[in-house]
Amino acid sequence: MQTLALPPINPYLFIGGMLSFMAAFLHILCIIGGPNYLRFFGAGEGFARFAETGSWIPGVETLIIGIVLIIWGVYAVTGAATPNGAGVPLALPFLKWILVAITAVYLVRGLVFVPVLLLVGGNISPFAIWSSAICLGLGIVHVIGMYQIWGRL
Repeated sequence: MQTLALPPINPYLFIGGMLSFMAAFLHILCIIGGPNYLRFFGAGEGFARFAETGSWIPGVETLIIGIVLIIWGVYAVTGAATPNGAGVPLALPFLKWILVAITAVYLVRGLVFVPVLLLVGGNISPFAIWSSAICLGLGIVHVIGMYQIWGRL
């Protein structure tokens, strides 16, 4: 009996992609749930009030972030499924370099946001700390995955 063999998947990039999809889902959920969801997930009182006034801007900004996160998830999962540069589920342009950029954005967001808030005298909310920690974690997961597959991209 012949079995179907799937190509090896890099677990770190796969998890990074799934986490990007989860973050995108939460952003879409905030659009559906409205101002109370924006508050719950830490978008800030001003942003939630802006949404309460009926402005479309908070929804559009949140949607754009969600779409970007979906694209990042697709790139990470595609990179995870790249055995030798062949057999890629999707032929995505500049896969290696876009994964580098995604990784850099996650790392910079994770490492720089809270210190910048401290420098400008901004409010360091629990959301700022948690979201920075999540981005740093995502960046680290991407770095490990990229290191493991670098020669195959």
